[in-house]
Amino acid sequence: MDAALTPFPEPSAQDRPLAARPFWMRHRLALLLAAASLALVALATPPILRATGVRASVSLSRLSLATVERGVFVRDFAADGRVVAANSPMLYSPAAGSVALRVKPGDAVSKGQVLVVVDSPDLGARLLLKRASLDALRAELHRARLEAERRLAELRQLHEQALVEFRTSEREYQRSRRAFEAGALSRMQMERAEDAMEKARFALQYAASSLESAPGQSRLDLESREAMLRRQQVLVDDLGRQVANLTVRSPFDGRVGQIQVSDRASVPRDAPLLTVVDLSQLEVEIDVPEGFARDLSPGMGAELSGHGRTWTGSISGVSPEVVNGQVVARVRLGEDRPEGLRQNQRLSVRVMIERRDDVLMVERGMLPDQAAGQVWKVQDGMALRTPVRFGSTSIGRIEIVEGLSAGDRIVVAGMDAFHGAPRVILSH
Repeated sequence: MDAALTPFPEPSAQDRPLAARPFWMRHRLALLLAAASLALVALATPPILRATGVRASVSLSRLSLATVERGVFVRDFAADGRVVAANSPMLYSPAAGSVALRVKPGDAVSKGQVLVVVDSPDLGARLLLKRASLDALRAELHRARLEAERRLAELRQLHEQALVEFRTSEREYQRSRRAFEAGALSRMQMERAEDAMEKARFALQYAASSLESAPGQSRLDLESREAMLRRQQVLVDDLGRQVANLTVRSPFDGRVGQIQVSDRASVPRDAPLLTVVDLSQLEVEIDVPEGFARDLSPGMGAELSGHGRTWTGSISGVSPEVVNGQVVARVRLGEDRPEGLRQNQRLSVRVMIERRDDVLMVERGMLPDQAAGQVWKVQDGMALRTPVRFGSTSIGRIEIVEGLSAGDRIVVAGMDAFHGAPRVILSH
């Protein structure tokens, strides 16, 4: 009988699972080919970009863009100004002496109000001497008038006396002549009577001449003394004016500015004392760039702002001198001038030079090549350096004369990342 057949054991019990190979080992040939291709592209890209003038890409987030548009172009400029008084005179000491202040800085004063009193003993003494001399001359003139009247009366008396003596001698001569003709008197006696009459005639003529010339002589003497009196009066009036000026008064309504001296201080003649500010005539002084100065003229409108408020004004004057590339101009405040402005207070000023319609313009931004006449225009994902011609400029806009069209977009900030490349790829 055949023995039963023994089955063989299952070999699956002896199988051991093998780990799967990694992806890179299974596809290493493809990966090596891809890496080689990328390296080749990386090495070839810079020379290609340099050959075509294209720079590696720059992110748009680093740039500021603006769109060219047509509209109303207002040519203006802005400047910081300081408030100054159009009328703020410095008052000076009229003479040497000690000062007594009657006001403090910032005090409101009215026209004619006493500000400072200067005590000048020398000027006061001179005035007293001149007044004494004036009184002496006035008394001398009065005495001369009385003397002239007395002299005139005396000459009238002498004339009357000479007239009487002449008539007496004339009658005596007539009697002597008749007696001589009658033989009752000698010729010598008659001639003696005639000589006496001629002597009396001469005395009468002299007295009449003296009386006639006396008023003229007296008038000349009095006129000379009156002239001396008037001259002395002028000196007294001038010294009196100088003494009156020792009381320094405000020339107008306003406020006291800076005081240059301390109370009871001794000052020389013409020493500065203080300033008075006329608050009704305030102006704002600004420094204007030389490029705008030639277009400025008195009467141009201006806008002033400060402390959250805005006021209107106009250019009142432009200095003819250029200092460090700047020209000083003054802006006069309009009727709506603010209250409480002070000397040297800072305000912002915007001056409008011209206004034009339908002008091609773009945001001014930080265009570095404005003088060179070129910008980077954004087109088809690239920034292309484009030549342009600029026109007038304002605070925030610049006029485009040629080279761009309305709707074009240009880079206005961040161009330093281009390093002057004519073409730059823009990435998001």
